[in-house]
Amino acid sequence: MFPGQGAQTVGMGRALADQFPVCKATFEEADEALGEPLSRLIFEGPAETLTLTEHAQPAILTVSVAAWRLLDQRGMRPAFVAGHSLGEYSAHVAAGTLAFADAVRLVRNRGRYMQEAVPVGDGAMSAILGLDEGGVAQACLEGAQGEVVSAANLNAPGQIVIAGSAAAVARAGHCAKALGARRVLPLKVSAPFHCALMKPAQDRLAPELRAVPARDPRVPVVANLDARPRTTVAGCIEALIAQVSSPVRWEDCVKRLASEGVTTYVEVGPGTVLSGLVKKITTDAAVFNLQTPDDLAALESSVPSLS
Repeated sequence: MFPGQGAQTVGMGRALADQFPVCKATFEEADEALGEPLSRLIFEGPAETLTLTEHAQPAILTVSVAAWRLLDQRGMRPAFVAGHSLGEYSAHVAAGTLAFADAVRLVRNRGRYMQEAVPVGDGAMSAILGLDEGGVAQACLEGAQGEVVSAANLNAPGQIVIAGSAAAVARAGHCAKALGARRVLPLKVSAPFHCALMKPAQDRLAPELRAVPARDPRVPVVANLDARPRTTVAGCIEALIAQVSSPVRWEDCVKRLASEGVTTYVEVGPGTVLSGLVKKITTDAAVFNLQTPDDLAALESSVPSLS
């Protein structure tokens, strides 16, 4: 499983690139595909530039693919792949649906289009803690007042992010507290992702996704859109298009994986956010990470069947 935007940190992936040629080559391939030194930004910053959506998305994808290629080189093969938002592109590279060079260009454009869809400051996102999906939907309905606000990330039980116009998100947050939410946390984001305000970005990205060379995935990709495993290239591409303005149903994705018999999850790339969510969603999962050389050693010793 592959992380999404927000996982970026300056220096991520550098230890992997320094130690493993396959990882180093991945960063070089990203630089060549984009025609700019993305790897230098990832390794050296500055953080405020790396955090910009059009840089953060290809950066996280590159670190994730570098780590995945290391696992693949060691013979570790997944039965399923999934990713959170941007991470679904990393999952498709791992599944063979998309070539890495195409994916890194796509997500740079995706980030740019998402940023340009809504002027900075006009949109917002907030995390609603301690309220179920029905309660969040009610809070959004009451807070909308003719503006856009809706659930954007259904991450885990009692952990839902809403997105929309800034005023509507603020009103919905107050409504959520009145309905019993434990906390409402405004998020530091540059745009209101995964809501109807992203439709212009979706419309710009759609023809590029439909034109990119792609193939049926080698393993099923569980889509954010509806938590259904995609096994055909057409289904994969259409899910990626719709994903831009639709909520990320991560809790449902993990439940679907569990229902398919998955018991071991490896978060591949920067951060441990998805690992924490999996532990909240399913109690009998073995969860691992791969973002440093030390993680690889721990993974190979703990999951011998994968090595």
